[in-house]
Amino acid sequence: MEDMIRYSVIREKKPREIVLLRGNGCRWRRCRFCDYHLDFSKDLEANFALNRTVLAKVTGKFGRLEVVNSGSFVDLDADTMAEIERLCVRKGIRTLQFECHWQDRHAIPAMRECFRQKGIRVRTKLGVETFDALFRECYLEKGIDETAPDKLSVLYEECCLLVGLPGQTVESMQRDIETGLHWFERVCVNVMTPNSARIQPDPQVVDCFRREVAPRYLQNERVDMLLTNTDFGVGGKKNGE
Repeated sequence: MEDMIRYSVIREKKPREIVLLRGNGCRWRRCRFCDYHLDFSKDLEANFALNRTVLAKVTGKFGRLEVVNSGSFVDLDADTMAEIERLCVRKGIRTLQFECHWQDRHAIPAMRECFRQKGIRVRTKLGVETFDALFRECYLEKGIDETAPDKLSVLYEECCLLVGLPGQTVESMQRDIETGLHWFERVCVNVMTPNSARIQPDPQVVDCFRREVAPRYLQNERVDMLLTNTDFGVGGKKNGE
């Protein structure tokens, strides 16, 4: 997947640069709605070569960088993590954001402290998808063994929610967003996009979300809204396909 777009600039709401790096593979890899884990390689040297090329595009113009990698930051090789640290120091980036699966949360404090010593504040984002724990674990198989939103937010400043799924309602989607806003600093709402996974979006639910829920939050500065999975500018093909 080396032809994917891996660098972009987010100019609205919290302006920042964003990079899609490649790791050695999501450790969970059981989510029934996700095929992002296909973007991986066990060749650490090849991953670093690719990631270094992507990171070279970062300018530091906003002082904020978001790093995503189709998994957790723990799936990135040590050389890539060191390059991210050098980049932040060199470009004056003071706020750095990573994604981290719930099962990798124990690695957050040490990573956060490592960057703090360089004057870099780390924010972490959790893909919780929904706060309905029964739906999340029995249907989506997300791999989160905690049900209380307040405990989910202890090590995370932001959360990702997934909408447009079979069985969701206007009320349940709005409840998830409100819960996220109560317990987290920011919420990223992702509309389910058709992919190769077992669970596919329900067009009627997607339509309900777009008509009845999305308009309530489009102007909320604490809510990022991805109506397609490439709205942040990364993940699509370079040829536009």
